[in-house]
Amino acid sequence: MLLQVQHSLVLLIDMQQKLAPAIFEHKDVEQAAAWVLQVALQLEVPVWATEQYPQGIGATLPALAELIPEAQVLQKMHFSALKEAHIASSLACTERKQVVVLGIEAHVCVLQSVLDLLALGYQVFVVAEAIGSRTEQNKQLALSRMQQAGAQIISKEMLAFEWLECCGTDTFRQISKGWIR
Repeated sequence: MLLQVQHSLVLLIDMQQKLAPAIFEHKDVEQAAAWVLQVALQLEVPVWATEQYPQGIGATLPALAELIPEAQVLQKMHFSALKEAHIASSLACTERKQVVVLGIEAHVCVLQSVLDLLALGYQVFVVAEAIGSRTEQNKQLALSRMQQAGAQIISKEMLAFEWLECCGTDTFRQISKGWIR
């Protein structure tokens, strides 16, 4: 199963100001997430974000927030984004069945959201470089569990090449800048 632009949406989970600095290699995770969001925007793939209790954990990281329409940043209290009716219905209204997941923490909110997305019949693609936990071990355990449950674990380049489908286009040239040195 390949990702297709017309069937995809991106869900950024809880990449928030007070939590991000505690994440293992958080700058790398943030940069990977920003790259995926930029590609999604170029290809007109809808992007949604969640914020877990923003009064306590802060808002979405500024570099990421500027890439997401304000109306598509949704607050939550449950660890799984899909336990919030307004988030579940927002995603369902897009009528897109492929969900690309980015965010933190991999073993808590990302994992629980992925498991619920799978239970609801979505095809789930987790971008490995764009998720994180406070420890690398928790991230790896989460990736393993998500994969065992049926999620596809992918890299950001796998995502881009699947969305692009072919080379030789202006969009391909623009997105692929920097891949080949």
